[in-house]
Amino acid sequence: QVQLVESGGAAVQPGGSLRLSCAASGFPFRRYCLGWFRQIGDKGREKVAALVPFGGTTFYHDSVKGRFNISSDNAQNMLYLQMNNLKSEDTAMYYCAAGDCVRGGDFEYWGQGTQVTVSS
Repeated sequence: QVQLVESGGAAVQPGGSLRLSCAASGFPFRRYCLGWFRQIGDKGREKVAALVPFGGTTFYHDSVKGRFNISSDNAQNMLYLQMNNLKSEDTAMYYCAAGDCVRGGDFEYWGQGTQVTVSS
């Protein structure tokens, strides 16, 4: 059974930092693409950052480049998103996701989300 469980969301002031965590299980963690997405209200989910396995590329949305950093701990099956210099427009529900992109698949597994609110 695949599980992705996010944590770390909170309310912070502009300029603050947060670290989101995602505990994964039930799939070959180190062989899958891993990513963080966010959703504001009823809008579509936006890919924020993603990792491609086996030394592949790292993706960042233009709006978070230089502020966010995605990383993984393959020994612990953990995915992280370090978010610095947070802005009000970063306010969203953040989701952890995984997919077998090496075999052409899309992100198919999703967590339940963790809320990030940036406000003064």
